[in-house]
Amino acid sequence: MSKLDVIPTTSRREFCACCGRAAGLLALGAAAGCGGNSSTGPSSSGGQALPSASATVSGRTVSIQAGAGTTLASTGGMAVAQTSIGTFLVSRTGATSATALTAVCTHEGCTITDFSGSQFICPCHGSTFTNTGAVTKGPANRSLQQFNTQVTGDVISFTA
Repeated sequence: MSKLDVIPTTSRREFCACCGRAAGLLALGAAAGCGGNSSTGPSSSGGQALPSASATVSGRTVSIQAGAGTTLASTGGMAVAQTSIGTFLVSRTGATSATALTAVCTHEGCTITDFSGSQFICPCHGSTFTNTGAVTKGPANRSLQQFNTQVTGDVISFTA
């Protein structure tokens, strides 16, 4: 009897199926360990997911509804607006004022989707920004791009 006679035999098909399952499990584990851009539920950043704001685009002008019943109706309200020309962070700073920022983190380009208090938080690496886009905690070291806004009635608008 040789050493090979005591080793259980496995068909090529069984071996390939087993390797495929193992590779799939490894891929799932790697994806679960990555920082995500989830906009629902608690975030690993320690913040809460920003509510969405309804927005329309005409040319390069973005218009966001900020009337009664929206998160941007009162001072301190914050939201994320996804449009065909980009994703934007919007803050209501006063009865007739607001800020609009790009939602692209200056660290590695992740989409900012979270907030805590009056700070925007990148869910990928935890950088935080004020509602004017200034960095308050790295690893990001550059401010978010800010756009000039107008508040007319119940609409916040800006050109991106």
